[in-house]
This record gives sequence, C-alpha cells and structure tokens, in this order.
Amino acid sequence: MAAAAGAVMASPLGSLAAQDSRINTFKQSSNMNSEGELSTAESKSNTAKKVLLINGSPRQKGNTNLALTEAAKQLEKHGIASELLQVGHQAVHGCVACNFCNATGHCVFDDDLCNRAIDLLAQCDALIVGSPTYYGQPNGTVLSLVQRMSYAASKVMQNKPAAAVAVCRRGGASAVYQTLLMPFEMQNMPIVTSQYWNIVYGRTEGEAALDAEGLQTIRTMADNMAFLLQRIHADGTPHYPQREPWQATSFIK
Repeated sequence: MAAAAGAVMASPLGSLAAQDSRINTFKQSSNMNSEGELSTAESKSNTAKKVLLINGSPRQKGNTNLALTEAAKQLEKHGIASELLQVGHQAVHGCVACNFCNATGHCVFDDDLCNRAIDLLAQCDALIVGSPTYYGQPNGTVLSLVQRMSYAASKVMQNKPAAAVAVCRRGGASAVYQTLLMPFEMQNMPIVTSQYWNIVYGRTEGEAALDAEGLQTIRTMADNMAFLLQRIHADGTPHYPQREPWQATSFIK
C-alpha cells in the first residue's frame, strides 16, 4: 500500500477543471457485420450507450487501469462508449451522515470527486469500479467515493448494470471484489458477472498484461454487460421491473 520509494505525491485536492483533465473518454466505435455495418437491432439498442469506469488506484497507469482499459476496448467492439474517471492521488471525504444529500441528490462536500462522479454516472448507462487490493480491502479512497455516491445518488444508480474489478499481487482480491459489489446490490443494480470473478493479477506496472485468463475474464464481463444493455434498451427505451415499495424493518425496536 505504501507509495514507491522516491515517488512524488501530487496535491490531494484539485479544481473540477483539473479533475476533468483526468477523465479519459474512449470514443464509441462500431461492431461490424460481414458487410461492414452494425446489425439493425444492435445499432438501435446501443444508441448513445456509455459505461462509467472508475479507477480506484492512485497509480493512473497501473494494473487496475490496464484491466479497466481492457473492458473499455471490449465494450467499444459492441459500439458502447466508456468514460474513465481516475481517483489518482486526490483526497476523498468519508460520509459524515449530515443528510444534506437527501434534499439535493449531491454530497455536501463539493471539493472532491463525489459530485463529479454522480453527474457522470447520470449521463451513463452502467458502472464498473476497479480497485487494487490493500490489506484485503479496496483502496479506502474509492470505497469512500462509492459509499457516498450510493447514499447521495441512489436514484441515479438504480437499475444500471454494475461490475467490480479487483487487482492484486497475490491474495485478498476476492474480499475486495465482494466489498465493491455490496453497495450495488442495495441499489437494484443488475450485477454483471463473467466466467470467473473479475480479478486480475499483477504487481509492477503492466504486469497484469501477463494474466491471460484474468484479462479474458474482464473481456467476458464486458461482453456480458453489452449483452445486458442491449436487452434493457432493446427498443431504445429502458425497461425495468416494477418493484414493491420498500418495507424497512429494524432489528431493534
């Protein structure tokens, strides 16, 4: 978890303009048939579809970024665009339970990535969050970000397919994977699975490129997410299940 020796740490907070500069957009491309055209059904269902990717690693060119980029490239083959939000070295507040967001849909702290992430997700159709493994847990920065997004913007997150990606040197990634998925399961977000848990192995920068099965797992997850988005938006209009009103039951009366 410690920074590499001699590493220079950037200022923890930046302006929204600076945050914008850390967002890389993967432009939409086409999934061509033998005639060089998108099939009619896929073209219609993928119109303006976009997935938000959040890199929870402080290393913007590390193995978590590599895994998320693999997902973005695979989504691109289906004509689905991606937008990558880098947490980087920016400090992110934890939730202070002030409930300001109940009235606004945004967090009271407007000096970090949370509200920017909420606004980006509002413009996207699905979410993938990636994190390195720190002591068997996700990076605390991205965990705080996801928790605050979930509390402040539940309505924005509802019904959007979601996936988690965990990266580690050796162990602990399955706990990271499970932890990242927990908030999604409380927001009625369909969880996108793969042929295995979305875990990629690598320690030094770029080493994850050697994990052939791990990257294949990421590509399969992206394929499954594209499939799900195509079905949800099959006729150009999203179709979601009708649900009962929430019945809150506390264990202590």
